[in-house]
Amino acid sequence: MHPMLNTAIKAARAAGDIIQYGARNLDRIRIEAKGPADFVSDIDRNAEAAIVDTLLAAYPNHGIVAEEGSGSTRGNAGSSHQWIIDPLDGTTNFLHGVPQYAVSIALAVDGTVTQGVVYDCAKNDLFTATRGAGAFLNNRRIRVSKRDKLRDALIGTGLPFREESDFELALSQLRAIMPKTAGIRRAGAAALDLAWVAAGYYDGFWEMKLNRWDMAAGALLVLEAGGLVTGIDGEDTWMQSGAIVAGTPKIFPELLKTLQLKG
Repeated sequence: MHPMLNTAIKAARAAGDIIQYGARNLDRIRIEAKGPADFVSDIDRNAEAAIVDTLLAAYPNHGIVAEEGSGSTRGNAGSSHQWIIDPLDGTTNFLHGVPQYAVSIALAVDGTVTQGVVYDCAKNDLFTATRGAGAFLNNRRIRVSKRDKLRDALIGTGLPFREESDFELALSQLRAIMPKTAGIRRAGAAALDLAWVAAGYYDGFWEMKLNRWDMAAGALLVLEAGGLVTGIDGEDTWMQSGAIVAGTPKIFPELLKTLQLKG
């Protein structure tokens, strides 16, 4: 196993311990609203600190890009190695006691994601990938599903929840895609949704307004499990645009075409 992946796993497990302690003590957690329906808690911040502490102890010259802002005060912003971190993807689920959330840690080297960890700490499922070396769930190799028809496919997505989001576009995409699939799921943690595509639970996934830390590790998992990942435009733009489509090789083209709302 790559030593940087090993460090990321150590960091994810440290964050997972904090998160699961919080899950057992939800009534004691201090919560703030970052915006409408967008929450942060002490757990998010403490988990992020544990991740950054672990990563910088091993690699003090690396950079940090993290949801709760550690990168503005810690790490080397000019480094070719940047850790992209979501300490708790699915905070709203977590705060409601819904066990669908994850730690997401990725390493980008000169802008290319080379290591990825998505840790589902509620279920103790550890998804890992190193570029060129495959994707794994609890040290077992995983592959995307073999389904080849969209009508047989289970597709994950995320729906907008912020006031400024494009609700009409989301509804138009749902209207186009729902009749063509076996089902749509909106579970509430994009990093875990992408991991589930890699593991073959879902056959595809799309979402429109994500951040780098929601997608970086999960997208590498999908690619290393034999799937495809692009932006909604079909190009390699998802990291910049936040609009991502992922799926099995045979289902992906029809999924992408349908989501582009071009008939």
